[in-house]
Amino acid sequence: MGQHKMKVSVDTNVLVRAVVSDDLAQADVAATLLIEAELIAVALPCLCELVWVLIRIYGFQQADAARAIRALIADAKVEVNRPAVETGLQMLDAGGDFADGVIAYEGNWLGGEVFISFDKKAVALLKTQGQSTRLL
Repeated sequence: MGQHKMKVSVDTNVLVRAVVSDDLAQADVAATLLIEAELIAVALPCLCELVWVLIRIYGFQQADAARAIRALIADAKVEVNRPAVETGLQMLDAGGDFADGVIAYEGNWLGGEVFISFDKKAVALLKTQGQSTRLL
């Protein structure tokens, strides 16, 4: 990889390998990259995919997926949209979907005032967090 520090934007599969270590060779490469990088940019869709994969494919409990996200963002060199991630984590902690929290946060940031969905659980959880919601 060379000696100079890199600023990287990681794909979901790199984070999955680092968290799950199911392919030891790839897990080793991923861990080395994450340790050596100067900055690790993690896009919101990447975190949404990561949570989905950990829960649906690897059978993680929501609390374990939340712990994995918290461990990742605890690293000072990881750059994420922290308020959006915190909203996603609040949803996970409440038994909901990480992505729903991220979608509600970003929608609000983009100027949306009411979260609208057919998903009763998402609407109820977001409402308890003080979001304006409407169930269709």
